[in-house]
Amino acid sequence: MTTRTELMELIRNGENSGVEFKRDGIENHALAKELVAFSNFSGGVVLLGVEDDGSVSGIVRASIEEWVMTACRDKIRPAIIPFFEVVRNVEPGKDVAVVRVTPGFAVHSLWHKNQNTYFIRVGTQSREPTPDELGRLFQQRGAFRAELRPVSGATLADLDLRRLTDYFSRIRQQDVPEAADEGSWQTLLLNTEIMVDDGLTVSGILLFGKNPNRFLPFAGIDAAAFPGAEKDYAALERATLRGPMTPLMSERGLVENGLVEQALDFIHRNTGTTVTLEDGVRRFEKPVYPTEVLREAVVNALVHRDYLLTGTDIEVAVYSDRLEIISPGRLPNGITPARMRTGCRAARNQLIKDVMRDYGYLEHMGMGVPRKIMRGMKAHNGTEPGLIEDGERFTVRLDR
Repeated sequence: MTTRTELMELIRNGENSGVEFKRDGIENHALAKELVAFSNFSGGVVLLGVEDDGSVSGIVRASIEEWVMTACRDKIRPAIIPFFEVVRNVEPGKDVAVVRVTPGFAVHSLWHKNQNTYFIRVGTQSREPTPDELGRLFQQRGAFRAELRPVSGATLADLDLRRLTDYFSRIRQQDVPEAADEGSWQTLLLNTEIMVDDGLTVSGILLFGKNPNRFLPFAGIDAAAFPGAEKDYAALERATLRGPMTPLMSERGLVENGLVEQALDFIHRNTGTTVTLEDGVRRFEKPVYPTEVLREAVVNALVHRDYLLTGTDIEVAVYSDRLEIISPGRLPNGITPARMRTGCRAARNQLIKDVMRDYGYLEHMGMGVPRKIMRGMKAHNGTEPGLIEDGERFTVRLDR
């Protein structure tokens, strides 16, 4: 329940990303618009009976609760059931209705004039999202998988048949079609979601494409090593890592690197090893960062990044005192850094995750962060990795 003191504090602080003032004379679709925007964001509260300038005008409707609930059922798709209360005598003889919503499990829209319109909260405004913003919203709510979007112009010839054959025959232990049997290959790839009816999927190109960046320019890793603790134009090395995620293997071992191996090679040659003496006599070398920790962090960035964000690659930055792996996009499906530390699991790109797990890059229990990254760095040098979400970026920071 909201006390009068708490309500007055909300009003004094003014409108923001989670608070909206409305006069109790608005039409039902105007209220629904604000609640839709809040529900599609992080939740929020509409104060009915408060003017834009924060002055209290009070409730004027006789059946305010019924009017609010009807608006939420008739003007919002899918319907919302908000928390509702009335705070009495906020000013003498003037009441204020508090209408509060939490983040929705679905993506909500305003139903008005026989059409649906989506809204999101941007600062103090409720605005229609751009197509990219709307796509990410559906993805966050689990209603859309960007990894299964068809890639315009990509055909079966754009996949590396060597890698596909290795994956299905060696990894999955199943028969594969002859190279020339295009129809059987299409059937196999459709059944495994590497293809859809409209063509190759984003996942298929990322995992097995001959040249993924021809179709998905943002699909690589930008790597840089700097001499100090800050970014510097005079980098020790810069590299643009490109190619499919998966490696090509043979009976003799690794034939061609995937993106994971390329990233690990870059890090190792720019960090080297540390040398200690055991018993004052024996020379002992160990890598600056444990390979298992690095592999887990790189794979997580590739598997879980938001592939709807098309303007930036994954970043690997080596500094004199730390290493940072930066993945574009917010954490998926309600995951937070704190929940990651305890092993909470949620996949934005389930097919990519499954294939990379088939190759042995990921633990089947999904406990890579606490078991490999957290525990691995603690055992290696006693440090705790940083897991940092900052806007549309997620960073894993490892201290040297």
